[in-house]
Amino acid sequence: MSNEKKSRGLSKFAYLVPAILVMLLFFVWPIILTIYYSFTNLALTGSAAANLEFVGLDNYKRMLSDSAVSTSVITTIIFVIGSVAGQTVLGFLIALLMKEKNSMFRRIVGGIVLAGWVMPEMVAALCAYTFFTDKGTLNSMLGMIGIGRISWLFSYPLISVVLANIWHGTAFSMMTYQSALDSVSGEVEESAKIDGAGKIQILFHITIPIIKDTVMTNTMLITLSTLGTFGMVYSMTGTTVQTLPIFMYIRAFKNYELGYGTAISMLILAIGVVFSLFYVRIQKDNVKG
Repeated sequence: MSNEKKSRGLSKFAYLVPAILVMLLFFVWPIILTIYYSFTNLALTGSAAANLEFVGLDNYKRMLSDSAVSTSVITTIIFVIGSVAGQTVLGFLIALLMKEKNSMFRRIVGGIVLAGWVMPEMVAALCAYTFFTDKGTLNSMLGMIGIGRISWLFSYPLISVVLANIWHGTAFSMMTYQSALDSVSGEVEESAKIDGAGKIQILFHITIPIIKDTVMTNTMLITLSTLGTFGMVYSMTGTTVQTLPIFMYIRAFKNYELGYGTAISMLILAIGVVFSLFYVRIQKDNVKG
C-alpha cells in the first residue's frame, strides 16, 4: 500500500517537472549567470572579451569608490520616492472622487486615466517629451498666463521624468484603490456619520485603516517596478538623468564593461530587496498592532 502511495506521489510530481525545468532554465540559471558575471571582467571588446577572468570583488570595490555610483543611487532614490508618492496619492484621490459617482462618470474618468497607462512605455515617453519640450504643451499653457518659456528637459530633467512617470503609472494605483474602496462597507461609514464624524475623520480613521494592506501592497509593487524604469528616462533625457538602470546601460553597453555593468545590476537588485524587506516589516508591525 505504501508503495502505491509513493508511486502516486511521484506521478503527481512528474506533472510539475516541465514547469520546474522551464523555471530553472529561464529564471534560476540567468540569475546564477548574472551573479557569476558580476565577479568577472566580462567585456564586449578588448582583451577582456577574449579572455574572461574571475576578478573577485574588484567590480564591487570599484563601485564603492566610484562617485558616479553614489550620485546614481541618490538620483534613483529621488526618482522612486517621487514617482511612488505621486502615483499613490493621485491614484487614491482619483479613486476616492470616483467612489460615489455614477457608472458613466467612472467610465469616462477611468478611460482618460487608463489611456496613459495602456500606452507602451516608449509611446508614453514620446508623449511626455512633446509635453515638456520647449515648444510643448506645458510651455504653451504657461504662456497663456504670462509665464515665460522654460527648458524643462534641460533645466529640470529629473522633475520632468518624475512627473511623466506619475502620469504613466497612476492608473494602476487608481484601479487598485478603486477596488479596495468599493469593498469598504457603507454601513460602517454611515454609522460614523450618525456619530458625528466628518468626511476627513471618516477617511483617516475608518477608510484608510481598512484598506491599509492594499496601500502597502500597491506601494511595494510600484516601488519595485519604478526601480527598474529605463525607457521613460532614457527616451526623455538620454543619459542626463542617470538613474542606476541608465548608469548600468552606460557602463555595460557604451563603455563595453559588461562585468562592471552586471555588478551594478546586482546593486539594483539589492536596493529592491531592501525596499521589499522594509515594506514587509511595516506590514508585520501593522498586523501585530
